[in-house]
Amino acid sequence: MTKILKAGLSRRSLLKTTATAALIGAVRAAFPSGAFAASSGPEVTGAKLGFIALTDSAPLIVAKEKGLFSKYGMPDVEVAKQASWGATRDNLVLGGAANGIDGAHILSPLPYLMHAGKVTQNNQKVAMSILARLNYDSQGISVAKEYADTGVHLDASRLKAAFEKKKSDGKEIKAAMTFPGGTHDLWLRYWLAAGGINPDKDVSTIVVPPPQMVANMKVGNMDVFCVGEPWNEQLVNQGIGFTAATTGELWKGHPEKALGMRADWVERNPKAAKAMLMAVMEAQQWCDKMDNKDEMASLLGKRQWFNVPPKDILGRLKGDINYGNGRSIKGSDLYMKFWAGGVSYPFRSHDTWFITENIRWGKFAPDTDVKALVAEVNREDLWREAAKDLAVAAADIPAGSSRGKETFFDGKVFDPDNPSAYLDSLTIKALS
Repeated sequence: MTKILKAGLSRRSLLKTTATAALIGAVRAAFPSGAFAASSGPEVTGAKLGFIALTDSAPLIVAKEKGLFSKYGMPDVEVAKQASWGATRDNLVLGGAANGIDGAHILSPLPYLMHAGKVTQNNQKVAMSILARLNYDSQGISVAKEYADTGVHLDASRLKAAFEKKKSDGKEIKAAMTFPGGTHDLWLRYWLAAGGINPDKDVSTIVVPPPQMVANMKVGNMDVFCVGEPWNEQLVNQGIGFTAATTGELWKGHPEKALGMRADWVERNPKAAKAMLMAVMEAQQWCDKMDNKDEMASLLGKRQWFNVPPKDILGRLKGDINYGNGRSIKGSDLYMKFWAGGVSYPFRSHDTWFITENIRWGKFAPDTDVKALVAEVNREDLWREAAKDLAVAAADIPAGSSRGKETFFDGKVFDPDNPSAYLDSLTIKALS
């Protein structure tokens, strides 16, 4: 494992890498980035972007509402609600020209899973690009009311006895997430496994779209779920369950959603991609200001966006968390981050972790050339170009592609230069 993930490539993985590289090469040959050098503005004035009703889609919605796409020469950008992450994937496979979408607010691992053909029909490879990270933190792991007496918080092992009893009574333990291999799947699996609960053996993981989580918990369809806001807060506000932990407590300052685009669209429209990226980056700066949170909650709550009461959005935006089990905190630093501290930058080290975790759970093969895959999808170069044109302060531009070693709540350390050591340190994994 260690040898494979580091330098050497087996013949099999070399063939896989060559095939994927050929896909990217074909896209770039068809749409050379310098083809439109003579024109001063974006090649097109619009694009079709998808979003899921989650607070971390705010940069796309704010860019649309505040006229920022128009400001940068892209007045015809559409921001269209998607029913689920599966629908987002399917519409990206279609592409905007075929009544699908060109890009989206997306789970950070999903572009990689699509790019490698792991989650598409007939394993079709759809070349994808990640242009920016949209946010850090503020997802939640919430539990049904029946487990309130366990006192479960960060330590998921407090659920073991209750789960075992329920299973002995012939009932199934259902743990819901939003997409296999996506961020919510990974947070839920990490939390359960750290508590000695095997997510592949001790529970049944099910897929539920984010806006449907609360309704399904209400009728008893699940025992635990992981999703972004505002759905954890809405669950608490409706008295249906409680939040055991926010994901920022599992990994402080963790990356979450991304701005993902079809690679052929980016290669065909490099100036438009940069213009759109600039609009989203400016929106992220606006979203990050605490003075804008009330307006932001009201804006997102509108019928055409989330169609929820602003109070279900606002609390956790400000770091005010009512966990729903008698525990609450005010003004914490667990609120969602959008800009300061390099949030928007698509660190390659973070993408390396997402792929490594998906190797852990069997979504990618152990011999995956992680470094090559990240290089194909991650477009930090475009982010840096956009930041330059946007006159982003030097302090907000990371010095390099890696944020370095990352430490999790259970003491595990991920070194992006040695993912094998991290995998070897984990007890529960599909690889075992």
